[in-house]
Amino acid sequence: VSEAAEDVVEVVRAGARGYVTKTIEPAALADAIRRVAAGDAAFSPRLAGFVLDAFGAAQAAPEGGGEVEDELDRLSEREIEVMRLIARGYTYREVAGELFISVKTVETHMSAVLRKLQLSNRRELARWAAARRIV
Repeated sequence: VSEAAEDVVEVVRAGARGYVTKTIEPAALADAIRRVAAGDAAFSPRLAGFVLDAFGAAQAAPEGGGEVEDELDRLSEREIEVMRLIARGYTYREVAGELFISVKTVETHMSAVLRKLQLSNRRELARWAAARRIV
């Protein structure tokens, strides 16, 4: 696990809600897992500083603010739901369970999302969604 600021910021931009180092104590690791599962963030103290520095300054919305809405208008409501969950790091199986649809349907929606947004894979989707503050 890297402690480089760039690596920490990159995984947060990709949707991670927590990041700890290998030296974390078992009890602290269990607590971090519980916090992330509950929807909170969990970072090692030193790494939290990197995240705050990177995101603390008010970030301007991507240029062409209407562009995000135009891009989302291309997607159906269900595609947006699937896209948000995938961008947050859910597996296809987890998305299927959350939305009460089949894994095959999730795959179909993801193919449509990637095609419509002209993205190549889930990692690009996570970055795209994080940059637009969709997740």
